[in-house]
Amino acid sequence: QVQLVESGGGLVQAGGSLRLSCVVSGILFRFETIAWYRQAPGKQRELVASISSGGTTHYADSVKGRFAISRDAAKNTVSLQMNNLKPDDTAVYYCNAREVPRPWGQGTQVTVSS
Repeated sequence: QVQLVESGGGLVQAGGSLRLSCVVSGILFRFETIAWYRQAPGKQRELVASISSGGTTHYADSVKGRFAISRDAAKNTVSLQMNNLKPDDTAVYYCNAREVPRPWGQGTQVTVSS
Protein backbone atom coordinates (compact mmCIF):
# COMPACT_ATOMS: atom_id res chain seq x y z
CA GLN A 1 0.00 0.00 0.00
CA VAL A 2 1.35 3.38 -1.01
CA GLN A 3 1.96 5.94 1.69
CA LEU A 4 3.26 9.46 1.39
CA VAL A 5 3.92 11.20 4.68
CA GLU A 6 4.94 14.84 4.67
CA SER A 7 6.35 16.72 7.63
CA GLY A 8 8.38 19.76 8.56
CA GLY A 9 5.95 22.58 7.92
CA GLY A 10 5.31 25.43 10.30
CA LEU A 11 5.03 29.16 10.81
CA VAL A 12 8.02 31.26 9.83
CA GLN A 13 8.72 34.91 9.16
CA ALA A 14 9.53 36.14 5.69
CA GLY A 15 13.18 35.48 4.94
CA GLY A 16 13.26 32.40 7.12
CA SER A 17 13.85 28.76 6.25
CA LEU A 18 12.12 25.42 6.60
CA ARG A 19 13.02 21.90 5.59
CA LEU A 20 10.24 19.57 4.51
CA SER A 21 10.53 15.79 4.45
CA CYS A 22 8.52 13.20 2.56
CA VAL A 23 8.76 9.54 3.48
CA VAL A 24 7.59 7.32 0.65
CA SER A 25 6.59 3.71 1.05
CA GLY A 26 4.90 1.16 -1.15
CA ILE A 27 6.29 2.27 -4.51
CA LEU A 28 9.49 1.63 -6.39
CA PHE A 29 11.01 4.76 -4.93
CA ARG A 30 14.38 4.45 -6.52
CA PHE A 31 12.90 4.31 -10.04
CA GLU A 32 10.45 7.16 -9.86
CA THR A 33 10.62 10.92 -10.15
CA ILE A 34 9.28 12.40 -6.92
CA ALA A 35 7.87 15.90 -6.75
CA TRP A 36 6.78 18.47 -4.22
CA TYR A 37 3.55 20.34 -4.91
CA ARG A 38 1.74 23.08 -3.04
CA GLN A 39 -1.79 24.38 -2.84
CA ALA A 40 -2.64 27.79 -1.49
CA PRO A 41 -6.18 28.68 -0.40
CA GLY A 42 -8.41 29.25 -3.41
CA LYS A 43 -5.73 28.17 -5.87
CA GLN A 44 -4.94 25.05 -7.85
CA ARG A 45 -2.23 22.68 -6.76
CA GLU A 46 1.05 23.53 -8.47
CA LEU A 47 4.33 21.79 -9.02
CA VAL A 48 7.15 23.25 -6.92
CA ALA A 49 10.10 20.95 -7.58
CA SER A 50 10.91 17.44 -8.72
CA ILE A 51 13.86 15.09 -8.65
CA SER A 52 14.37 12.10 -10.91
CA SER A 53 15.79 8.74 -9.93
CA GLY A 54 19.09 9.92 -11.39
CA GLY A 55 19.07 13.14 -9.43
CA THR A 56 17.96 15.55 -12.16
CA THR A 57 16.05 18.41 -10.58
CA HIS A 58 13.41 20.78 -11.83
CA TYR A 59 12.04 23.89 -10.13
CA ALA A 60 9.15 26.23 -10.68
CA ASP A 61 10.39 29.69 -11.65
CA SER A 62 8.93 31.15 -8.47
CA VAL A 63 11.24 29.09 -6.23
CA LYS A 64 14.43 28.85 -8.28
CA GLY A 65 17.45 29.86 -6.28
CA ARG A 66 15.56 29.60 -2.99
CA PHE A 67 14.42 25.96 -2.76
CA ALA A 68 16.50 22.80 -3.10
CA ILE A 69 15.13 19.28 -3.50
CA SER A 70 17.09 16.17 -2.60
CA ARG A 71 16.49 12.48 -2.12
CA ASP A 72 17.89 9.77 0.12
CA ALA A 73 17.31 6.36 -1.44
CA ALA A 74 18.39 4.51 1.68
CA LYS A 75 15.66 6.22 3.68
CA ASN A 76 13.04 6.47 0.91
CA THR A 77 12.90 10.17 1.67
CA VAL A 78 12.69 13.30 -0.44
CA SER A 79 13.44 16.62 1.21
CA LEU A 80 12.73 20.21 0.25
CA GLN A 81 14.99 22.86 1.73
CA MET A 82 13.22 26.21 1.54
CA ASN A 83 15.21 29.38 2.11
CA ASN A 84 14.33 33.06 1.90
CA LEU A 85 10.67 32.23 2.30
CA LYS A 86 8.06 34.71 1.14
CA PRO A 87 4.41 35.17 2.13
CA ASP A 88 3.46 33.87 -1.34
CA ASP A 89 5.00 30.53 -0.36
CA THR A 90 2.20 30.01 2.16
CA ALA A 91 0.40 26.80 1.22
CA VAL A 92 -0.09 23.16 2.06
CA TYR A 93 2.83 21.22 0.63
CA TYR A 94 2.47 17.69 -0.71
CA CYS A 95 4.80 15.14 -2.24
CA ASN A 96 3.92 12.55 -4.84
CA ALA A 97 5.27 10.56 -7.72
CA ARG A 98 5.55 12.81 -10.77
CA GLU A 99 4.51 10.53 -13.64
CA VAL A 100 1.97 8.32 -11.90
CA PRO A 101 0.57 10.19 -8.89
CA ARG A 102 -0.65 8.05 -6.02
CA PRO A 103 -3.36 8.96 -3.50
CA TRP A 104 -2.39 12.24 -1.89
CA GLY A 105 -1.16 12.40 1.67
CA GLN A 106 -2.22 14.91 4.31
CA GLY A 107 0.38 17.46 3.33
CA THR A 108 2.18 19.82 5.64
CA GLN A 109 1.19 23.44 6.21
CA VAL A 110 3.71 26.18 5.56
CA THR A 111 2.77 29.67 6.69
CA VAL A 112 5.06 32.63 6.02
CA SER A 113 4.27 35.85 7.80
CA SER A 114 5.30 39.24 6.47
